[in-house]
Amino acid sequence: MSNPGGDWEDGTPERLYVITGGRSGDLEPSHLDLVTLIIAKSGPRPGMQPEHAAIMRLCRSPLSLAEISAYLGLPVSVVTVLLGDLIAAGHVLSRPPVAPAKLPDLALIEAVIDGLRKL
Repeated sequence: MSNPGGDWEDGTPERLYVITGGRSGDLEPSHLDLVTLIIAKSGPRPGMQPEHAAIMRLCRSPLSLAEISAYLGLPVSVVTVLLGDLIAAGHVLSRPPVAPAKLPDLALIEAVIDGLRKL
């Protein structure tokens, strides 16, 4: 069904196609996944595509790809393409999330507890 006013609804495939320029992925593998953290190097620049500018504003503090997708209301695949553009242009940095600290050996924890009980 066509929209007589010419305004697209936010989630239409046509709008998503225009946002990504018809691309479905990066030209180069970017190694982005849902938990990759993104941080902007600066604020948005004049003339940027609105979605790129929105990502730059959101990522003043590190956010995961999944969070960016949720905040913008865009599919992860679209956000991945947009982030690929921003990474290639040097506007944002990506890094894997901080690895969780390794838990100490269970035997060590039990020995500490036993030692504390003997006090």
